[in-house]
Amino acid sequence: MYDEEQPPGAVEHGPLAGFTVGVTAARRADELGALLQRRGAVVLHAPALRIVPLADDGELLAATKEIIDQVPDVVVATTAIGFRGWIEAADGWGLGEQLLGRLRGVDLLARGPKVKGSIRAAGLTEAWSPSSESLAEVLDHLLEQGVDGRRIAVQLHGEPLPGFVESLRAGGAEVVPVPVYRWMPPEDITPLDRLLDATVSRSLDALTFTSAPAAASLLSRAETRGLLPDLLSALAHDVLPACVGPVTALPLQAHGVDTIQPARFRLGPLVQLLCQELPARARALPVAGHRVEIRGHAVLVDGALKPVPPAGMSLLRALSRRPGWVVPRADLLRALPGAGRDEHAVETAMARLRTALGAPKLIQTVVKRGYRLALDPATDAKYADA
Repeated sequence: MYDEEQPPGAVEHGPLAGFTVGVTAARRADELGALLQRRGAVVLHAPALRIVPLADDGELLAATKEIIDQVPDVVVATTAIGFRGWIEAADGWGLGEQLLGRLRGVDLLARGPKVKGSIRAAGLTEAWSPSSESLAEVLDHLLEQGVDGRRIAVQLHGEPLPGFVESLRAGGAEVVPVPVYRWMPPEDITPLDRLLDATVSRSLDALTFTSAPAAASLLSRAETRGLLPDLLSALAHDVLPACVGPVTALPLQAHGVDTIQPARFRLGPLVQLLCQELPARARALPVAGHRVEIRGHAVLVDGALKPVPPAGMSLLRALSRRPGWVVPRADLLRALPGAGRDEHAVETAMARLRTALGAPKLIQTVVKRGYRLALDPATDAKYADA
């Protein structure tokens, strides 16, 4: 016996089955990709940037010497890889023990559990850490304590953190930036161009961002290629931009792009949010006695996942814009990517679409006119003016 949630013939699939999600992350991309794939998504990954350690950088050496010479009251460690890199760089300069000695005497704040692990691995103990891994909570903690007249060193994680640093300075603190590494464009730009093309062509259903520099890098590459207006249009209307938090979203918001963000700024909640948002955006129609849900590269027919070729998806979307109405072959031909002028291409793609759906009666042929989705009679009036 089947329940209403699992119709006969349906196969268990993840909430993101049938959707394609882009990943721009450089760090933790494998983790994010695995979370998405585990829920059924097809993942297209292209790092929008690369991390460049500054072990030989004069800025980091100068900041390290300044902290050794003038011990701060507070040190904020923002990333595990950054904190480890800082200690390793100091060791390379012969300053490791001196730096660790100074850090033992300050209030050492860790942004999250991974940073705490790096701090403890160095033989140090953090004074405080937020439960949310949010820099905003670290900032609130510092401002509640009062920062006027205090000297605070902040290990940067590849971007200037202007809101964080400026808020501390506005509160009267002296801030010492510690630039451990910075973001740079990827050495091989081809994967990023492929991701950009997929976004502009609406081949993606969602695009994820886990850092503000990644968002800025994609926008910059789009501008260089003359695709920025097309990218902004895709993100505004068809491809869902999902950011891990509000700081990450700032470059997109500066271009007028609205994003979705989880309440907790972590990868797991980001994926869970996509699991809610993408299925909710998919169009579901009652067709020929079946429930048809049109997703990015597949269709759910009574809960069973049916992968559909790109040409077939183009036809199905064109039909679904006016369900129950006849769509002429000429209009369907225009919907096919690169089909040219031969209407036979519509017939070929339609035959493959019907085979993929496994229910030929979903789409009716109207002789000498075109095709229509066989919308159930009870719902015809509802969609008549769609």
